[in-house]
Amino acid sequence: MNWGKSIILAFILFGSFIGFLVYRMMRTQVDLVRPDYYQTEMAYQQQIDRVAHTKTAKELVTMQYRPQKQQVQFSVPNTVQEGKIQFFRPSDAKLDFTVAVRPGAAAQTISTETLKTGYWRVKVTWSDGNQEYYTEEEIII
Repeated sequence: MNWGKSIILAFILFGSFIGFLVYRMMRTQVDLVRPDYYQTEMAYQQQIDRVAHTKTAKELVTMQYRPQKQQVQFSVPNTVQEGKIQFFRPSDAKLDFTVAVRPGAAAQTISTETLKTGYWRVKVTWSDGNQEYYTEEEIII
């Protein structure tokens, strides 16, 4: 084999390698924190207000993780009129789910039996009719 054929073979192998890398990168799943990231950023001032209201609130929604019972228990103040509890899995958006806060219930329990083990971020947003509040905790199941 002479130099001309070797150079052409090297270009073909290099092109094939680059084509393979492009194919692999296009097939890789990339989970964003949120699919509507830009729209959420535009309304972030509301989130800042929720956090500020939470710092001045007299009663908060509190969370207690009980690994031996495989459950998470939330204590809910009587003033809560509506809200949601979001279980957020940063590594896989398909595992995220949301549960509504039951107004008037002193406590709310959510089972963790079916949750995949690992890192979870639990986000609680609630309203007393006048103000909105927000708290966030991390658990490892």
